[in-house]
Amino acid sequence: MASVTTPVAEVADTKPQLRFWDIWNMSFGFLGIQFGFALQNANVSRIFETLGAKVDDIPILWVAAPLTGLIIQPIIGYFSDRTWTRLGRRRPYFLAGAIIASLSLLVMPNSPSLWFAAGMLWLLDASINVTMEPFRAFVGDNLPSRQRTSGFAMQSFFIGTGAIVASSLPYIFTNWFDISNQAAEGIVPNSVKWSFYLGGFVFLLAVIWTVVRSREYSPEQLKSFSRNNLEDSVVEVHGVSKSGQDKMIRQGLIFSIVGLVLTAWLMTQDLNKELYIFSIGILIVGILFVGAGLVAKGGNDHSAYVTIMSDLQQMPPTMKQLAVVQFFSWFALFAMWIYMTSAVTSHLYGTSDTTSKLYNDGADWVGLCMGVYNGIAALVAFIIPVVASKTSRKFTHMICLAAGGLALLSIYFMTDARYLMLSMVGIGIAWASILSVPYAMLAGSLPSEKMGYFMGLFNFFIVIPQIVAAALLGFLIKSFFQGESIYALLIGGFSMIIAGLLSLRVDDVDDGK
Repeated sequence: MASVTTPVAEVADTKPQLRFWDIWNMSFGFLGIQFGFALQNANVSRIFETLGAKVDDIPILWVAAPLTGLIIQPIIGYFSDRTWTRLGRRRPYFLAGAIIASLSLLVMPNSPSLWFAAGMLWLLDASINVTMEPFRAFVGDNLPSRQRTSGFAMQSFFIGTGAIVASSLPYIFTNWFDISNQAAEGIVPNSVKWSFYLGGFVFLLAVIWTVVRSREYSPEQLKSFSRNNLEDSVVEVHGVSKSGQDKMIRQGLIFSIVGLVLTAWLMTQDLNKELYIFSIGILIVGILFVGAGLVAKGGNDHSAYVTIMSDLQQMPPTMKQLAVVQFFSWFALFAMWIYMTSAVTSHLYGTSDTTSKLYNDGADWVGLCMGVYNGIAALVAFIIPVVASKTSRKFTHMICLAAGGLALLSIYFMTDARYLMLSMVGIGIAWASILSVPYAMLAGSLPSEKMGYFMGLFNFFIVIPQIVAAALLGFLIKSFFQGESIYALLIGGFSMIIAGLLSLRVDDVDDGK
């Protein structure tokens, strides 16, 4: 491959605006990424149920995947900030992740057992994270503030476009190409298998397009930009002070003690095993903070491990405010992704028999609906920058999240599955904003030399709500709602509305209107 050229030939003091097709090319890989995510979100719970999982066991099977993302994204961000090869800074990670994710998509629907499928979900989610994380930093690297909302919106467009096709594939294969959506007990239907095969092919090709057709600024150019941009004045890059080291150890000990006490208490109670995720998670966080503090005291205070733990304490104010918004937004999304199929098939189709035609027709309809909300998101993605320029990014985000929350609440009151399409409009509006506006607000508060790293840390506030959803929702649905998964969608609706209200509190220091 020819050596990399950069978007401009000379070192300039201000990032120039890129052309529409430049932004198109640098975002095109998200088409493939979303093929992977959409197939995962719309079909993995279905695969788990087919392989014998019970409804209240499904959340725990999803836990390994977000935990992996929690670890991988800041590490990938940290090292991509420090990478420069013939392929550039971020693109080597795009390509490596895409190859592994595509292979995982080929294997996933052929899983011989439930636990093998859970392992493949872990590998698939991890490799998608490797590909996706540098894409977020890519926009921050290459675009000036006034174009960032448009850049992330372009990613939303490709996410929506990829998802509407990928989510609909089982329905399309069954109803257009007469490929069966039924199979013997314990076997994934052929319509799902062929959807995953096609998804793996598209994933790899789309990412290769971005790798070949996009360019990156050199480290020297980024340094020149950083001297004049607001984004690099917010967070200083330095080691960990002695007081910071002591603070990490002190906080770590507190977390460790709380985690140990809570775990010991749970062992004396007859409660769901998912709740151990909370207590053990708190314990692990405590151990990591103590370890980072001790490593820093040993003189290695610039290591990746210490940096990651230290910057959790020193996030920019905008990032902290967005973290809370992200938590409630993504908690709602995971409630929908985990429970939508079982909620719709039981609440509107009246069946939980995964071998029945009625169940599989309902599951196919859910996949089609998932495609529709992503299609709405693809269209709304071009409207969001316009609305944000006339009002503000945080007000725009609030309106979009409120629409999504009301849409999730509406499903409980339905008596006919056809009306789901109306709810998908509101969910699509929220989805378009979730994928673009928080990242546009965040990018302006981050230093360019740590853009990938902080974008990776920001993933914590996507993964943590997923872990909470996996730990709590199964317990709540089983204990308080008689196993009726439709109530998970109600909880998700209220959560998204709360996120919308909290977005008004965000200090958008670099609103590129």
